[in-house]
Parts: sequence; C-alpha cells; structure tokens
Amino acid sequence: MKPVEIKKDIFWVGAVDWNSRDFHGYSLSPRGTTYNAFLVKDEKITLFDTVKAEFHDELLCSIAQACEGSPRLDYIVVNHLEPDHAGCLDRIVERFHPEKIFCSPMGEKALRSYYHHSQDWPLEIVPTGASIKIGKRTVQFIETRMLHWPDNMISYIPEDKIAFSSDAFGQNWASNERFVDEVDSHALDTALGDYYANIVLPYSPVVLKVLDQLAAMKLDIDMLCPDHGLIWRGHEAVAHALDTYREYALQKPHKKAVIVYDTMWHSTEKMARAICDGLSDEGISVRIMSVKHNHHSAIMREVFDASAVLVGSPTHNNGILPLVADVLTYMKGLRPQNKIGAAFGSFGWSGECVKILTEQLSGMGMEMVEPSVKVKNLPSHETYQACYELGKKVGQAINAKVAA
Repeated sequence: MKPVEIKKDIFWVGAVDWNSRDFHGYSLSPRGTTYNAFLVKDEKITLFDTVKAEFHDELLCSIAQACEGSPRLDYIVVNHLEPDHAGCLDRIVERFHPEKIFCSPMGEKALRSYYHHSQDWPLEIVPTGASIKIGKRTVQFIETRMLHWPDNMISYIPEDKIAFSSDAFGQNWASNERFVDEVDSHALDTALGDYYANIVLPYSPVVLKVLDQLAAMKLDIDMLCPDHGLIWRGHEAVAHALDTYREYALQKPHKKAVIVYDTMWHSTEKMARAICDGLSDEGISVRIMSVKHNHHSAIMREVFDASAVLVGSPTHNNGILPLVADVLTYMKGLRPQNKIGAAFGSFGWSGECVKILTEQLSGMGMEMVEPSVKVKNLPSHETYQACYELGKKVGQAINAKVAA
C-alpha cells in the first residue's frame, strides 16, 4: 500500500492484512485487519509503531515514499510491543539506527524480553506526563496500562490535534479506505463492538479510568489513530469513539438474552427452543447459538451486550461437552459483568451437566435464576413447560434489571 497523508506531513505507513481471519489465535477477523504505523515528518522524522514481521518490506517501501525517496528515521515511538505492532522493530532499528527509541516504563520490560540484543539501543522511558520535541511539534505520552497490555500508551501531538491510541478504539477491518467516514457506519460499529468484546472487555474498568483521564486533560483531539482498522477523523467521529467505549465499558443491561448450547441427540437443543419461547413472551430479544455452528468469539460478541446468558449441555463423561467448556473458559477470561445466568441440560445415565454449568456461571459472578432444568434422555411436555417457565423467569429478571 502507498503511504497516505492523513494530516500535513503525517502519513499512514501501515500494512493491510487482507487474509487475516484468525486474529491472535483466538478471535475471528472476518474482514481482515490492518497494522497501522504512522510517520511524522518534522526536524526529527518520527515513526509511531511498526507492523507485523511479514509486512516489513511494505513498511520500508511506505517510509521511502513518504520521505520522497530519501528514507530516514530519527526517532521511533513504540506505543505497544505486541508482535503485530513491533514485529519488525529490530529490523527497522538495524536499518535506520535511530537517535532515540521511546517507550513506556512497562514497554521497556516487554522490549527487553522480545529483543534480547537490545541492550545497546538508544532507549528512553516516557511515563505519563513526559513529552518530547521533534521540531515544531511536541509529543505527549499517556500510559494506558492494561488497555490491553501493560505496556500500552497513547502518543498525542497537540499542534496537530492527533492521538495515536495503540490498540484502543481499533477494529479488525482490511480495506483501501483509511477513515471511518469512508465506510458504512453500522458495519463499522459492529466491527468496533467485535473488537471490544473479544479483546478489551476484561479491561473495562481501565477504559473508564482512561476516558476520565483524557477528559480531565482536556485534550483537543480531532483525529484518533488506532493500531488496527480505520482512523477516526473529525471531532464528531472522535467523540463517537470515546462515547461508544464508555458505553461498552459500563456494560449496562439490555433486554437481550443469549442461549448457548451443544447437543448430542437434540434433546438439549429442543430445550433451548422452549426456553427461547419463554424469554420471547417477556419481550426479550433472544439469540440461540449452537457452539458447533458459532465460533466462541462470535458468541462472545452477542454475550457482550446481553443481560442474560443461558447455557445448556448434555452430560458427557461426567462433565459437559468440550465445545461448551471451550466457550465458558473463553467467556470467563473476558470477565463479563452485570449478567444473569441460567443452566439447563440433558443426560443419559449420570446428570452432572447442570451442576457444572451452574458452578461455571456463578463463578463468573452471574446472578443465577433457579430452578435449572435437567431431563433424562428425551424432554417431555412437562420438561418443555419447565423450560418455558425458566425462560419467563429469566425474562422477568432482565426486565427488572433494565428498569432498575
């Protein structure tokens, strides 16, 4: 890709990964992704982040074009050490021999553990409040620890009202467009939500603190540049990104429930449908998601803005089916808050499934609705009625939570 001048003498020099579908080995990226890097031409030519290792040549080519055929780098700012943003840092350092490399205090620790030969690099540590001059411009640094790694930070240039936000406010989106106002807004918000639900969600308390910190600093930002996806251009777009992240982080209840299940001989599946009827009759929007047909990251995207999670599984080897266990493990790591939970399942000769599911959901802090429903072999009319009543009880609990 060619470099794109996003402001006077400030260039996007990143790479587009059109073929990415498995993001970091745990989340789907159906639209692909980008690895955004930015070059600022001033008295000190400064590069903000690099790209994934296999896109090294594209980065070099973009830098050369932005520098009009005479590439040089005086400074490198490392906002984040994850390999999709610093994967070719060592090769860039070797190629350009920068005067200084800037990173956060936690970034130094990460850098030393990734690049064992970096002892002689001209590293400077920039905690929150530190700033540097690169010519007519100033770069201010704001640590954003655990958003989503300990080393993350934001770099802000007040003269251009531009902030390089690292992973925050990003989306997995491969395209030749560079700005959010160039694409469909609904699709963009979906991608933003997918990214938040599967990557940022566990750090929601940090998100709220960072948003409050940025507000207190009264930074004038009219361009917000994440390390993945499209750039937020204009005060209105930046405000939308900030406000949406606050809404996500608060995890307020909505009139929505997700039924997650696996099934062996369709008994648990039939129970899920009966539960759905009860929820529907309470005015709740429902998503039924088979773990065989939905990736755990797609399930998490729906769980993210739901008020209730109802999980069903047959008993299998005195436990639950493996794909249900996978989803629950993934969900637990993302630490969803303010959820109502319920369990259901079927069994043949031993019936541990509901007990295990209840323990897993309550262990995530969910408010459990009882009684759960468990049936031996095939559901009967009475079983379906119990499932329907469970759905209604959960629906009533959701309505009460939303109204509170």
